[in-house]
Amino acid sequence: MVIAQSQFGLGLPIREYLLVGLVAAVVTFLLVGLVRVLALRLGAVAWPRGRDVHVTPTPRWGGLAMLGGVLGGIGLAAQLPALRLAFDYSRDVQGVLLAAVLLVAVGALDDRFELDAITKLAGQTTAAGVLVLFGVQFSVFWIPWGGGGTGISGSILSLGPEQGVVLTVVLTLALVNAMNFVDGLDGLAAGIGLIAAVATGIFAIGLVKQNGNDAAAYPPALMASVLAGACLGFLPHNFNPSRIFMGDSGSMLIGLMLAAATTSASGRIPITTTTDGTDVLALFAPLIVLLAVAFVPLLDLLMAVVRRTRNGTSPFSPDKMHLHHRLLEIGHSHRRAVLLIYLWAGVLAFGAVALALINDPAFVLWAVAIGLGVAVLASAVPRARAAGRRAGPTGVDGSPAAPPVRPGPQTRR
Repeated sequence: MVIAQSQFGLGLPIREYLLVGLVAAVVTFLLVGLVRVLALRLGAVAWPRGRDVHVTPTPRWGGLAMLGGVLGGIGLAAQLPALRLAFDYSRDVQGVLLAAVLLVAVGALDDRFELDAITKLAGQTTAAGVLVLFGVQFSVFWIPWGGGGTGISGSILSLGPEQGVVLTVVLTLALVNAMNFVDGLDGLAAGIGLIAAVATGIFAIGLVKQNGNDAAAYPPALMASVLAGACLGFLPHNFNPSRIFMGDSGSMLIGLMLAAATTSASGRIPITTTTDGTDVLALFAPLIVLLAVAFVPLLDLLMAVVRRTRNGTSPFSPDKMHLHHRLLEIGHSHRRAVLLIYLWAGVLAFGAVALALINDPAFVLWAVAIGLGVAVLASAVPRARAAGRRAGPTGVDGSPAAPPVRPGPQTRR
């Protein structure tokens, strides 16, 4: 076991993680202007179509700038005394970089030439396979029986190579497509990616602490840090009104890196925790965090697949019935709809991380319940106002009904 010391003092290299995240943000922010000009010249532009809400042509390829930010942050990490050890004792970061470059290339081609669904799925599967080849895959799974102890007891189920590969590929494909589907309003995917990456990073840093600052546990937090920085640097250009879209190249990059970070974190749970089965939240923490940070996009993906299948169309065929479209329909403005989805994602993601890291689950559950209550109330307010306006010619407050809000620009989905 290699214990690393931060150059800024004893303990966890938190400031180094913050530094690489900041560099990723700055590089992404600065590259967006160049990528925007390149996209306009080469025709990677989202032209308004019947199913779209945006009314002006908007360049895509924001994912290229985000990839540049990720590469810049990881490049700096390779030069820092502590974080460079992450490259010496694990191949996770190298695997994620190769998979990210591959998937962003596929996404950039789709943003320009509109690839078919099968081609995109093949690219996503190949990227997931690259992760597996570099060792980023689930290897063990806790089951709540066979431990022989008192109270909550269980045992470790060692996954075979085939089982680990299948689980990793399925989770990666689910997250990649979920983030792709949810990218439907200005700033939505970038904001959810930022929230999810920060939550995952906090959880991963907690694992570093549990492992005694072992450098082998550094990669998940490093992936989350640079992804958070890339999303933060892109968001000022993409928030309503958007000047550039991240496109499939960006949304798929977010999904891939979230899947890689959580999968990599699953192998860093200390074995002393997983053997006795007394801390179920810690045992399931990687999956809990994964599901929580991706709950909103995964729910949107599931609803879209069910809806389109019932209508006899392809699950990949576009429509205007996503969650963000529904929020617009019930009266929320563009920005308010985005902020509401941020609220839902933040409550679930940070609540799951708190459950994994705080030894007072009752307090955390109460806080999450209050947060969800606020989110439900805020989401229902426009519907209540609309119902009040229908009850009389002047509405519930005596004022004339407001005219429909014209949504701002948004992505092509």
